[in-house]
Amino acid sequence: MKRFLFTALLLAPLGALDAADGGAVSPATQYILFCRAPGQGMNQQLPETLGRKNFEEVLARFPNKPAARIQTGLSYIFSPFRSPPETMLKAVRVFLDAAEQTGTPVLVQIDTEHWWEARPDLWNWWDAKQRGYNPANRENVEWTGWSPDEAIKIAWRNWGHQVRIAPPPNLASPRYVTACREEIRRLVPVVLAWHAQLPADRKHLLVGIKLGHETSIGCNAYYYPGGNDLLAKPAADDPKLHLKPDDVPARGMVQLGYAALKTSGIRTDGVPTGAELASVAHSYLETLCAEAATLGVPRERLFAHGVGWKDDEPFYDVPINRHACPGWSFYQHAADPRKDIGVQRNLAGSDAPFWAATEWLLHGPRETGRWRDALTNTLADPRCRYVCIFNWEGIRDSEPVLKAITELVEK
Repeated sequence: MKRFLFTALLLAPLGALDAADGGAVSPATQYILFCRAPGQGMNQQLPETLGRKNFEEVLARFPNKPAARIQTGLSYIFSPFRSPPETMLKAVRVFLDAAEQTGTPVLVQIDTEHWWEARPDLWNWWDAKQRGYNPANRENVEWTGWSPDEAIKIAWRNWGHQVRIAPPPNLASPRYVTACREEIRRLVPVVLAWHAQLPADRKHLLVGIKLGHETSIGCNAYYYPGGNDLLAKPAADDPKLHLKPDDVPARGMVQLGYAALKTSGIRTDGVPTGAELASVAHSYLETLCAEAATLGVPRERLFAHGVGWKDDEPFYDVPINRHACPGWSFYQHAADPRKDIGVQRNLAGSDAPFWAATEWLLHGPRETGRWRDALTNTLADPRCRYVCIFNWEGIRDSEPVLKAITELVEK
């Protein structure tokens, strides 16, 4: 594997390098990307699994066609708070090296929000017998009220099935945000250095870098009444309730976001609003994007990931900033993003060169026509840079779906 040397040349702004070597991608190029589900084939804890073997599995069905208007590629979500720094760096390098070896366009996703079990020094405020214990860590996690005495020790997530997770971060905590920025400064230069040494005819292999991951408060990490007391009990006895997407902002669960609002100085009493929580999430994601932009990532290759559950709710506004192109998750409106009011409202006012369906999956019957039409509708806007299907493992054995994608990329 190549050794990446961080010289002044390699850390020059990515856009300037493109202009100098003629390797800029045509604005008309669009991508259908396949996200490799973490832990299902590719696993950042085992960097060797991000190598060419798992690229070739996709390439066997979708060979690269650099001259095609719609190209295919891979993406992977790197969670730097889930692994030791040296493991994380190696995983990113193995992934990028495999992309170069196989000529595969890639999207590098960096998630600092959802999985941070390897950083108890940020969240363990209650257990003196475990690593990272510090009572001051109450300031880095969410609360169920306006006092740090109401800090939480546990939360739950349901991305197909419910799991216990560490308490979600306070997106406004200075220590937490500083840690996020440190990871951006650690990982983004690796990507820039790799791109800088690519020959001109391979610069297109970097589709972009994506920051945030459905950046929001209260949905991807929720809390049950009396949740702290459940920590010492079997997970099998946990409540199993469903989120209520239209119940903004609590979603039918215990309201979170008090820590973020208090730290931000937005309010210190009363009831949080959806707009206030979205404001905190927006500031957090904009800070990460500004960090990447300062390192040299141009706007056309930097994407911010937002989401909305209730039509046109305030969280749709989160990925809009001057440093990045916005992206959203599409499930309810995967068949036709043009019907997503929150997305279309934001696109109407966006001056970004691109946007992305950065997390996308069509639910329902696996029929070739349905999938072909849905992908066509999503890519109908020429500013849609890519559709990232979540996940490859969920569609690789579905011949009707693979046929739909083949029909599009072989036009």
